[in-house]
Amino acid sequence: MIDRRTVMMATLAALPGAIASRQALAQAGMSRITAYAFSFPGLAGGDIRLSEFAGRPILIVNTASLCGFTPQYGGLQQLWTEFHDRGLMIIGVPSNDFGGQEPGGAAEITATAQNHHVAFPIAAKTVVKGPNAHPFYKWAAEARPKDVPRWNFHKYLIGRDGYIADVFPESVDPVDTRVKTAIARALAAS
Repeated sequence: MIDRRTVMMATLAALPGAIASRQALAQAGMSRITAYAFSFPGLAGGDIRLSEFAGRPILIVNTASLCGFTPQYGGLQQLWTEFHDRGLMIIGVPSNDFGGQEPGGAAEITATAQNHHVAFPIAAKTVVKGPNAHPFYKWAAEARPKDVPRWNFHKYLIGRDGYIADVFPESVDPVDTRVKTAIARALAAS
């Protein structure tokens, strides 16, 4: 029996001028995968399985304790307070990838989150860029190659369908009208 990937690869190869590469095949396969296929190890243990939030919008933010954008934890908590009961999930993903601004371990990350009164889930420290990036971040980079994290507090909004609905760079505060509007739109989608 021939699977869909084999058929797709053969079709690409048969097209005049088409380049049938492993990358094209990977992107075709990745396009069917949703964010709900991924999980993060939790900061306090266990796993944060995105599949547990299927059908709900999820804001995934790479965070850092020693960054100039660390006060955005407060804005993320405001979003959590405002939208969580309506279905929004927020997940903080600490990373030391940008400027070495998350050098500590779980205790230091927890202390920073507590200082900002964070109630949403926080993942364990995670690689978010490069060849060793977490599979979620590799998936997101393939889906939106121009919208990859360039610094701490980069925000991916996952829609109810499990695909990236919007992306906000670190310079956009979580309580910015653009973020709130995108969340409201994602919550209203059926």
